[in-house]
Amino acid sequence: MKLRIQISLPFVFMLISLVLQAQDKEWIHLGKQYEDGYLITNPHQEIHLDTIVLFPKPKFTNNYDRRYYAWFRKKTYKAYPYAVLAKEKLDSLNASIDEIESSRKRRRYIKDKQKLFEEQFAEDVKKLTRTEGRILIKLIHRLTGETVNEHIQDKRGKFKAFWYRFSASFFKIDLDLEYHPENVMEDYMIENILQQAFLYGQLERHPSVLMSGKLPLPVREIHIEKKK
Repeated sequence: MKLRIQISLPFVFMLISLVLQAQDKEWIHLGKQYEDGYLITNPHQEIHLDTIVLFPKPKFTNNYDRRYYAWFRKKTYKAYPYAVLAKEKLDSLNASIDEIESSRKRRRYIKDKQKLFEEQFAEDVKKLTRTEGRILIKLIHRLTGETVNEHIQDKRGKFKAFWYRFSASFFKIDLDLEYHPENVMEDYMIENILQQAFLYGQLERHPSVLMSGKLPLPVREIHIEKKK
């Protein structure tokens, strides 16, 4: 004997209402979960996104490391524009002196450029702290592939005097400093700070010319050794 189940129209409407309420709750939950991104519900749907850069967020062991990172970020922000400026001046100078055949004219050209650059920026550069100066030296290596000392040795003469004066306020700072974010904690912090600044448009993006710039930034925990 077969049983017949009669479903009334009001019951159908009530059932549909309950399903829709459940779906609404589910969408609200998903909306909160993905409020800053995209949720693709159709596997055949295509959306076009801008290029994204992935890098790990800084992780800290204690409040001291967190405060130091915030302080160091300000130093990096201040030094970075000078490193970009130094790279631009070097590129311009190299392109110009390559076209000058006379050694005398080349020396004269370098001297004139040196004087102009010092008049424009020397006073500001001298106001950098030792930490900012150290970051600047490292960033020049990041952007040019050569240390400050290598640039000095390359140009020598008047340009040698220029670079020494350029770094005159950075007492006790090694002009041979290199940039290795893959294994030096301070350099890792600089690169992490720069990548976040590039992402949010706080600094103009200039990629590293070093091999480390082609590798993904490793996931590391920020830890600063306290000075005794």
